[in-house]
Amino acid sequence: MRITIHRGIDQIGGCITEIATNNAKILIDLGQNLPNGEGVVNDDFANSDAIEKITKDIDAIFYTHYHGDHLGLFHLVPNSITQYIGKVAKRVALCKHQRLSFIKDRKEQSEKEIDRIEAMQSFESQQIFKVGDIKIIPYFVSHSAYDAYMFLIEVNGKRILHTGDFREHGYLGKGLLPTIEKLILKQGKIDFLITEGTMLARLDERVRHENELKGEVVELMKQNKNVFVLCSSTDMERLATFHAANQKMNGRPFVCDDFQESVLEIFSDTAGKKSTLFDFEKPYIFRKDNEKLINWMKDKGFCMLVRATDKFDDYTEFLLPLLEKDKTILIYSMWKEYINPQCKHANKKYLDFIDKFSKVSKIHTSGHASAECLADVCNLVNPKTGIIPIHSENSADYQKLPINEELKDKIITETKKIDDTLIEIKRTTKRQQWV
Repeated sequence: MRITIHRGIDQIGGCITEIATNNAKILIDLGQNLPNGEGVVNDDFANSDAIEKITKDIDAIFYTHYHGDHLGLFHLVPNSITQYIGKVAKRVALCKHQRLSFIKDRKEQSEKEIDRIEAMQSFESQQIFKVGDIKIIPYFVSHSAYDAYMFLIEVNGKRILHTGDFREHGYLGKGLLPTIEKLILKQGKIDFLITEGTMLARLDERVRHENELKGEVVELMKQNKNVFVLCSSTDMERLATFHAANQKMNGRPFVCDDFQESVLEIFSDTAGKKSTLFDFEKPYIFRKDNEKLINWMKDKGFCMLVRATDKFDDYTEFLLPLLEKDKTILIYSMWKEYINPQCKHANKKYLDFIDKFSKVSKIHTSGHASAECLADVCNLVNPKTGIIPIHSENSADYQKLPINEELKDKIITETKKIDDTLIEIKRTTKRQQWV
């Protein structure tokens, strides 16, 4: 067996992991590097020649979730290779790329992307796949992308757990450790654990539960009649936080645009059938000519989901003069460094957008596992042979986690061969950071 980390050691984003035998090869994720603060992506793999080379002899690609740093290079994959993604994740990715097709001069590229997504095979939790002599089983995890998965891979008597991105502090995170203990470890010991470590650079940061955020949002909504929200349009659990808080305000409309409505409809149609928390009902679509909705918003207040785009520049410039300034607030619920002018990751679009508001509040928690959660997973899994940390700025920081000492000796960050398994670690010089 061979485990190759093509990308992911000492960088966040752009994850690509290969698992191979003499008879079969699969990839877990084919992610693009994250953009810089200006939205520019520097990625040597983002071309057909590079992807053709890295996917040579690959039998299948499995995606942990729909974020671009895990899925972003999918459209460059040769048609002969089958790509797999979660059933709901496929719908969200398709919805996103259908919307991108409206961007000027992007129609041809979007059509190719849409074709590739439509051709993807979808899966659900615990569905079993066999690719040659490689067995793959996905297990649902909570993340800031809904319908995210970890993968249990069985190869020649060896068992690998690839966690993808995960967290325990989301509404759906309580199932993380029971899933590992009762569904995965019950089948036998894990030999290799391949796991994320996004929060390793912030070991002392307290990661808050979504429920705690909801309480803070409710208080802000009580104090402010008109609430604009800038958050990820595909983070179902965060969207549920704002929707649930707004429901406590008695009669305030929950407002968004038609794209966001399409995403919310997907979540309501899937997760919403299992929990009312994720039933977003029928949000109100904002249009400048919808006088009835605008009068309702002015009278009762509202919660409006916004994005830092030209469309919402237009909407806010229209709305703000109609509203009482001291009762209007923007809640920013994304990574704080995007709006830190001193940070290399500062995003000008976000900075310009929040400048429109006299009152701004930052309420956020990470979509990734806390240091404590990472340690709990490592200690619980207790792999026999090795821990391979990916999706972290500095993989050596795994040594700082409160994990068993014998596990620290099993951390693998350099190429090595253990018995009949070759672990090949490839490095890039461009480090990236994500929330």
